[in-house]
Amino acid sequence: MNPQKFSPKPAKLPRRMRALVKARPEPGLELREVPVPRPGPDEVLIRVELASICGTDLHIHRWDDWAQGVIRPPLVIGHEFVGRVARLGALVKGLRLGDLICGEGHIVCGHCRNCLAGRRHLCPDTQGVGVHRAGAFADYLCIPAANVWPADATIPLEVLSCFDPLGNAAHTALSFDLVGEDVLITGAGPIGLMACAIARHCGARHIVVSDVNPQRLRLAKRMGASRGVRADHESLTEVARSLCMKEGFDVGFEMSGSPEALDTMIAAMAHGGRIALLGLQKQPAPVAVNRVVLHGLTLKGIYGRQMFETWYKMTMLVKTGLDIRPIITHRFSCTKHKQAFDLVASGKCGKVILDWRG
Repeated sequence: MNPQKFSPKPAKLPRRMRALVKARPEPGLELREVPVPRPGPDEVLIRVELASICGTDLHIHRWDDWAQGVIRPPLVIGHEFVGRVARLGALVKGLRLGDLICGEGHIVCGHCRNCLAGRRHLCPDTQGVGVHRAGAFADYLCIPAANVWPADATIPLEVLSCFDPLGNAAHTALSFDLVGEDVLITGAGPIGLMACAIARHCGARHIVVSDVNPQRLRLAKRMGASRGVRADHESLTEVARSLCMKEGFDVGFEMSGSPEALDTMIAAMAHGGRIALLGLQKQPAPVAVNRVVLHGLTLKGIYGRQMFETWYKMTMLVKTGLDIRPIITHRFSCTKHKQAFDLVASGKCGKVILDWRG
């Protein structure tokens, strides 16, 4: 028998599964039993193994203004995961039952100008897994085959479960040349910490990470930061001087969504500096446009990941030594979701993973 053409016989699927649901328009989540989804002709059903908690999930849990404007309960949430193929739609090719896979959480229209040009991350009609349709905090997830990324089985499962946010970090960090450059990162959340690790892996000279959370700043040092700066206590000018920087930062990653952080970053850049913006502003942010113009700064907005160039690049980064495991600080059974979300809300952690096995 040709092993390349062998496919195991599909196991019988259960009718019901566990899922973490935003059940009502109010704070909180519920672990419920819901029907197992059935894949359409061009879809893949995935048996979820690990799924990590994102800031978006926390917004939905809290039921803040953003969540109230976007989420339509009841909804299974979650979009960062690793799992195995459990069912294949009739038209799906190139995948087999049991394959280890991750998935792109942005589902695009496929026919707009950007999609047709291969710029799918810029699709104006993107639908989010766990936001606009059923998500990955469940025993099973159904997504289009076009959104599946075959995972490298040599990479640890918990790292693969974080490939979605690692992709955000890689898309941001790889926007500009980093070799020998001085980098400023405002916001030491998990994605900011991953971007720090990527910048160090790619050969940046000095990397300064700014935040108000001392625990996150200690993690930043483990991920390769030259200095961790308390944004509410320390001056970036003094820090730059202590590192013998003469003209300001060459590259900036704004990850915090803080108007003050963005203003501070713009003021700290060298002439010709380049800034990648990933953090969504919590309120309208005043921008020092005259400084941007007179100093020749470049500001680039980042959304999601390039499909699938970013996925390839982060796979290769990990396989060539990038290690994000120190950022993964806690693991919980999916039945302990309340404790997991309480910890994420406290900020006293890095990345938190929910285990859906068993």
